[in-house]
Amino acid sequence: MNTDTLVELDLLRLLWALGLMAAAIALASWQRLGLTNNLAMATARTVLQLGAVGYVLAVVFEWRNPFAVLLVLLVMLTTATLVARNRISKKLSRLLPIVGGCLLTSTLLTLSYTSLAVIRPETWYEPRYLIPLAGIVLGNAMNAAAIAGDRLVSTIKQRRREIETHLSLAATPDQAIAQYRKEAIKAGLIPTINSMMVVGIVKLPGIITGQLLSGVDPLNAALYQMLIMFMLAFADLLTAVLVTQGIARQFFNKAAQLVLP
Repeated sequence: MNTDTLVELDLLRLLWALGLMAAAIALASWQRLGLTNNLAMATARTVLQLGAVGYVLAVVFEWRNPFAVLLVLLVMLTTATLVARNRISKKLSRLLPIVGGCLLTSTLLTLSYTSLAVIRPETWYEPRYLIPLAGIVLGNAMNAAAIAGDRLVSTIKQRRREIETHLSLAATPDQAIAQYRKEAIKAGLIPTINSMMVVGIVKLPGIITGQLLSGVDPLNAALYQMLIMFMLAFADLLTAVLVTQGIARQFFNKAAQLVLP
């Protein structure tokens, strides 16, 4: 028996895999957690969304057209922007372009450096590398933006009197919320830093697990996971810094007065 042969998942195996979700739904129902419908909906969306993505990416990978690759990336960026904006606040009028611009900047810089200095593929739009790495970076940057942005918005609303006191003592808007912004940035980086602290010891991330299952050399899989963790640390930090800076400006007018939406 060839132990290096990849075991492909067919429809029958997928149906058996769905047994895990059936068991989870049954357990939630038995415990009366109120999660039955949520788990069922999440299962259905997972199957539909990943199934559709699988077919689309198969075509894009085979086609290797730069415009098709850019279209996929645009859809990913738009979705991440909307999700992050909704998690932060829907009341800030200019939050959508701020979040979108921050995610675009951090992802573009991260992928450009990785492609030019590290991976160096034959073509810059090689979908085998660009799309998976962009998805990982965007997904994590989206979470960093949402956590940092939500923390800053809620803190500014809760500490209104303290901020106004600082302003009345001749502090600038940046000085008045500097500590709150630092705390928000740190909060946005907590998931990434925690993952880096225990990666390979407590858990194996999805990327290295997927590569190991596909038969990739374990050392090469580990090196790729290192690269990804470094990418995420930079992209998440840059996103949190930019998002909090952009949000902070929405709470002050030209006269440096605090204005809550």
